[in-house]
Amino acid sequence: MSKVLVIPDIHLKPWIFDQAEEALINTDCEFAVFIGDLVDDWNCEKNTKLYEETIQRAIDFVRKFPETVWCWGNHDLSYLWDQYDHPGYSLFAADMVVDMFEELSDSLGSPEQIGIIHRIDNTLFSHAGLSNEFVESGLSDMMDDIDCMIDIINGYGVEELWEDNSPIWVRPQYGTLAKGMYDHGLFQVVGHTPVREVLLQGNVLTVDVFSTASTGMKIGNEELVWVDTGTGDWGYTE
Repeated sequence: MSKVLVIPDIHLKPWIFDQAEEALINTDCEFAVFIGDLVDDWNCEKNTKLYEETIQRAIDFVRKFPETVWCWGNHDLSYLWDQYDHPGYSLFAADMVVDMFEELSDSLGSPEQIGIIHRIDNTLFSHAGLSNEFVESGLSDMMDDIDCMIDIINGYGVEELWEDNSPIWVRPQYGTLAKGMYDHGLFQVVGHTPVREVLLQGNVLTVDVFSTASTGMKIGNEELVWVDTGTGDWGYTE
């Protein structure tokens, strides 16, 4: 069982890694899990220096903490999968983003540490969450074998994952999922949907509390949390 620090959506705010580093040093968290969406923010498409600064800060972070577990978000994958029409996509920074993402991946301890979804003990980490609808649509034969499903999902590409119910797009926070989120005794930690404070709904914990509105106004309380991957207990780092 592990106590991990959760790093939520960054969206070109490199200073969040400063808070994360301080938390890892000053708490008993064993390592960090990043929930995805390192890049893109409102009206930042031409600010290539901010893209470079943010990704470089992420690279420096994982070099210092190579045991970090990394989830891809929809904004990140839009560059790897050439989804040019994705909101916030920067044509100006695109080539640099792809190159630096490769450097980021190479800086982690092993290739298995970066992907769409990860299981650590009894907790699933992904950008948006694993929904029952997504499982039933293509993984129903193995829905009782979470590790097999994770291997398959981490091998998926744009065709399978660029869907509203996928682990990079689903929004359970809106309460409109007829079949709910995958449970089977597992806790889920997600980002993707901005919330005012860390939100627990059923077995899903939403941690996207650093995002801003299009005006630049803060949406959330900008606090990091830890999660006990065995019990599903969680709390703020301060």
